[in-house]
Amino acid sequence: RRRRQRRPRPPATGPGSHTPALCRPPASPRPPNSQPCISQDGNAGGSRGSVRSHILVIVFPQEVETLTSHWTLYMNVGGFLVDLFSSTLLGAWSDQVGRRPLLVLASLGLLLQAVVSIFVVQLQLHVGYFVLGRILCALLGDFSGLLAAGFASIADVSSNHSRTFRMALLEACIGVAGMLASLLGGHWLRAQGYANPFWLALALLIVMTLYAAFCFGETLKEPKSTRLFTLRHHRSIVHLYLSPAPEKSRKHLALYSLAFFVVITVHFGAQDILTIYELSTPLCWDSKLIGYGSAAQHLPYLTSLLGLRLLQCCLADSWVAEIGLTFNILGMVVFAFATITALMFTGYGLLFLSLVITPIIRAKLSKLVGESEQGALFSAMACVSSLAMLAASGIFNSLYPATLNFMKGFPFLLGAGLLFIPAILIGMLERANPHSEFQNIS
Repeated sequence: RRRRQRRPRPPATGPGSHTPALCRPPASPRPPNSQPCISQDGNAGGSRGSVRSHILVIVFPQEVETLTSHWTLYMNVGGFLVDLFSSTLLGAWSDQVGRRPLLVLASLGLLLQAVVSIFVVQLQLHVGYFVLGRILCALLGDFSGLLAAGFASIADVSSNHSRTFRMALLEACIGVAGMLASLLGGHWLRAQGYANPFWLALALLIVMTLYAAFCFGETLKEPKSTRLFTLRHHRSIVHLYLSPAPEKSRKHLALYSLAFFVVITVHFGAQDILTIYELSTPLCWDSKLIGYGSAAQHLPYLTSLLGLRLLQCCLADSWVAEIGLTFNILGMVVFAFATITALMFTGYGLLFLSLVITPIIRAKLSKLVGESEQGALFSAMACVSSLAMLAASGIFNSLYPATLNFMKGFPFLLGAGLLFIPAILIGMLERANPHSEFQNIS
């Protein structure tokens, strides 16, 4: 009797609980005289390490989830606050000196973050050093600076007619790269631990930095040297939205930015809760179905690009965006009421045009400003995107457990309702200026 160990009590999953009922895998044999612990590779197990990571969710989910969410929040908020200052400064600076310096600095920032991450993993340093790496990366522009330089470069070399598709192509490349990293990195991490994927990231970032410094062709027509640390660059961001311009283009700029913010918020908010929604009852997906769902979630990066190319032959960009928003709303509604696997994949299928919206909005915004304001514009939009991600995480992750008692899929219904805002705004703006796609209003 003394040798018996009392099993820890699983988390409450009843109607009064705020934790979603997870579908537990079959219980694994537990070695005698062992207590649950967290090993260095992130697994939960006993003294012999025979109980793997799925027990972690059953034994002590609150402690692990709380710590993870706290440190993720520290990284995101710290990086965003620094990035809000640096990326806008560097983006507006690139309108004077060219896109190459911004690409080099942003690549160096990501490279520095990878180096810090390798030190943390190899030397088993405190997880707080990840926050330090994130802040150092944000000081040099972060991924926001990289996006600003990329989209501004496309605006520099493209015509009004081809700009939308080229921006959609860049977004598709980002999405496909993220899908490959998720699929390959997950299997690699389980097979060899955290260190080797970081070394691959470091090697790729070194190649990217060298390419930006020595091989990238400058797209700005007449770059000129100018001071970096001056308030003039931040003032150019403010003037973007406040200074008067012909045909109310600044008003259109603000409303398109609002539409962009709402679309990004709903997109990332739904992504945050989809996996836990699929794991819990009544769907109870296993790892195989979760993998299929992840693939279906990334497939719109390709289907949206193909759909945009085909629809542009007979429809204006605004109508393509409205069609994409309509199918996006329908997909969210299906997710909200999905109780079987077939309905979930039906919802994924309805999202096949969900990613045509953001490149169309980016292209329209680009046509509303002058050639000397593209870097400032896209750095501002990168900050809007980062703010939308923070808002999405806070809103949807808080709303999901709070609404489990009366409707589990309510956050998806909220997302569907929010998408009516950009649909109405795009329709109003196109009605006010129906020929905006064929002329530059700056």
